[in-house]
Amino acid sequence: MDCVFCKIVEGQIPSTTIFEDNDFKVILDISPANLGHSLVICKHHYENLIEMPEELVGKGFIVAKKVAKAIKEATNCDGINILQNNGVVAGQTVFHFHIHIIPRLEKDSVKIDFGDFKTESEKIIEIGEKIKNNL
Repeated sequence: MDCVFCKIVEGQIPSTTIFEDNDFKVILDISPANLGHSLVICKHHYENLIEMPEELVGKGFIVAKKVAKAIKEATNCDGINILQNNGVVAGQTVFHFHIHIIPRLEKDSVKIDFGDFKTESEKIIEIGEKIKNNL
């Protein structure tokens, strides 16, 4: 397997680790959106959130919350983005589950745009029903 995050977890690629337990390693991103941008990396290889066992998903976001609080205190940032991408079209570039924690400053240049998609309320109701039926 040629997975950069597996190599980081195994110590084959150096990283700046800020937290580690049996299931997750948190490192500073080497191409940060802002200083303090961190990645919560699962120590077990799962391509994305959908493949992961629920207990690991929950634990990963608990780790993300703790790290986000520490980043906020360390950087005195104005806000924090917590992002987790699944699939190429969603912005995933490394196919190993990870969570981005990005400290934000009021006047930074980071762009996260959700667009302005608009649709009729009937379509919203229809897709809502389809989603409920798949749960």
